[in-house]
Amino acid sequence: MKNYRHMRLIITCIWGICFSTTATGQNGITFCNPMNLDYAYESFAGDSNSGSFRSAADPVLVNHKGTYYLFATNQAGYWWSGDLVNWNYIHSPLPPNESGDDMCAPAALSIGDTLLLLNSTWEQVPLYYSTDPKKGIRSLLADPFPQPGWDPDLFADDDGKVYLYWGSGNDPRYNYIKGVEVDPKHGFVNKGPVRELFFIDPDDHGWERFGENNLDTVTHPYVEGSWMTKFRGVYYLQYAAPGTEMNVYADGVYTAAHPLGPFKYENYNPFSFKPGGFARAAGHGSTMADRYGNYWHIATMQISVKYKFERRIGLFPAGFDQDGQLYCNTAFGDYPMRIVPGPADHRKEVYTGWMLLSFHKPAQVSSTDPGHGPELAFDEDIRTYWAAATGNSGEFLQVDLGKVMTINAIQVNYADHKASLTGKQAGIFHQYVILGSTDRSRWDTLVDKSRNRTDVPHDYTELQVQVRTRFLKLVNIHLPSGHFAIGDLRVFGKADGPVPGAVRDFRVTRGADRRNAHLQWDPVRGAYAYNVYFGIAADKLYNCMMVVDQDHLEFRGLNREPGYFFSIEAVGETGVSCRSSVLKIP
Repeated sequence: MKNYRHMRLIITCIWGICFSTTATGQNGITFCNPMNLDYAYESFAGDSNSGSFRSAADPVLVNHKGTYYLFATNQAGYWWSGDLVNWNYIHSPLPPNESGDDMCAPAALSIGDTLLLLNSTWEQVPLYYSTDPKKGIRSLLADPFPQPGWDPDLFADDDGKVYLYWGSGNDPRYNYIKGVEVDPKHGFVNKGPVRELFFIDPDDHGWERFGENNLDTVTHPYVEGSWMTKFRGVYYLQYAAPGTEMNVYADGVYTAAHPLGPFKYENYNPFSFKPGGFARAAGHGSTMADRYGNYWHIATMQISVKYKFERRIGLFPAGFDQDGQLYCNTAFGDYPMRIVPGPADHRKEVYTGWMLLSFHKPAQVSSTDPGHGPELAFDEDIRTYWAAATGNSGEFLQVDLGKVMTINAIQVNYADHKASLTGKQAGIFHQYVILGSTDRSRWDTLVDKSRNRTDVPHDYTELQVQVRTRFLKLVNIHLPSGHFAIGDLRVFGKADGPVPGAVRDFRVTRGADRRNAHLQWDPVRGAYAYNVYFGIAADKLYNCMMVVDQDHLEFRGLNREPGYFFSIEAVGETGVSCRSSVLKIP
C-alpha cells in the first residue's frame, strides 16, 4: 500500500456506488455532526501537547432571506449555505477586539434586507452591516456601537423594536444576563436602563454545576451565550452553562411575556444537552427557523484535549411542542440525520436509523506513532485518536467489521496530530480513498476523494447506493499538516439479525441531594450503547443521554424542584430496541 498509484491499478472501482458528500431526494439530505467546516487553527504555547489544533465555537445561525449564515469565534469570516449542509466560506475578518479576537461570540441579526454583525467586547466597537453578505460584511452602521458587552445578541421584535442582550462570566456580583432596548434610528443608543435579567443558580440547577459531569464543587460556573427567540407571543431567552470545556456544556431557557421580562426559569432545563456519545456537549448556541418553518439549534461541542478551547460545532433539530416547550433533539445527535425539504416534526423525523458498525472493531494500520494506537480510531470518543508515524501518502487504517454488513454512510474524523498551521488557512485540502472488501483479496472503491481540493476535517459521505462489505480501508493521499491521524473512522448502516431486546430492570434512584440520580439497568445482549431519555412529563422526554458500553450512569444534572420521568432503549448494530416503560421519580 506504499505506492498508491500502483494500488489504483489493481483495485476495481464500482462507479455505481461512488460517493456523494450528501444525497438529496424525497427523504431529504443527510449530514452528521460535528459539522464538516474548514475550522481555523489555533495554538497554545503553554500546552504540553506539541502542535496546533482546530477550533470553532459560540455559533450564531441566521436565516437571511432564505440563505443561512453561520458565524463563530475566530474564523476570520463566516459561512453561508442554501441547505444547511454544504457551506461556503467568506473571508471577512473584523478588526480585533481588546482580547485580540477578530470575531468572538458575535451577534448577528437579519432585519429587512440587511444583515447586522456585532463583535463581543467590553470596549466600544463598530456595528457592521451588509445587504449582500455573500460578498462580505464590512460597512459601518454604528461606529462605535454605544453599549459594549460580551456574548451579545441582537433581537428585533415584531413591532420593530430592537433589543440587546449580553453577559458572560462566573462572578455572581455582576455577570448577569442583561438586556436593554436600543434605538436603531439614533445610533443604537440605549432607550432605557440596562436590566439585570437573571444569573445561574447551581444550588438548585444541577446541570449548571461546573466540571466534567458537573463534578467540580469548588469552581463557580459560567453564564454566557444569550439568545432570544419569540414563539407565539412568548419570549425565550436562552443561555449557556456551566463551561465550554465540559461534556455537560448545555443551553437553558427563561421565558417571559415581554422582551425584558420578568423572566421565569423553565424546569425542563437544560433544553439543549448532549453529555455522551462520540462528540459531546451542546452549549452556547442559537435557535433559527429555516425556510420551511422548522427550527434548528446550533451549538458548541467539546474536545478540550490540546487546550480547553479546542471545540467544534453541532447542528441539532429543535422546535416547540404543542404547549410551547422548547426542545432540542440530541438523540443520535452525532449519527446521520436528515434535513427534510418541507415542514417536519423534529422530535421524530430526522434520524436515518443507520447504526454504528465500527465500535471496538479490530484494526490494522500502516504504522503507529507511540501513544496513539489503532484501537483509538474505533472507541467512539472524539478526544482520542490513532496517529500514523508520518503524514505520507499510503499510510492507512483498516477495520474488520466482523462479518458482512450493509453500509450506508462513512464519516472520517481527522485529528490534529503534530500539525503546525495557525490561523485561518486558504487552499488546504484532504485527499483519501476508502476501499471495501468481503474477503481482503478483492477491494472495491467505496469513496474516492483522491481529487478533492477542499478542507474536510469531519468528512461525511452517504453512499448513493448501499453496499455489503466486511473490511474497510482508509488510505491517505494528502492532508494539510502533521501526521495522518483519525479520531474515529465511523461506519454507519445495519447488521443482519434481530434488533436488541428491551432493557430490563431499569432503576432510577434520586439522591439525598435532589440534583443527583443513580441509574442502573441489566445489560442487553447485542447492545453497544443505551439512550436514556428524561423530562418533567411522561410525554415530554425530550432530553437524551447516550451511554456507551456501560450499564449505569451517575447523573448530576437535575433541578431540585420537579419530579422526573425516565425511559431507556438499547442501541445495537442491528437497530434500536423499543423503549422501556416510563419511570417516575418524585
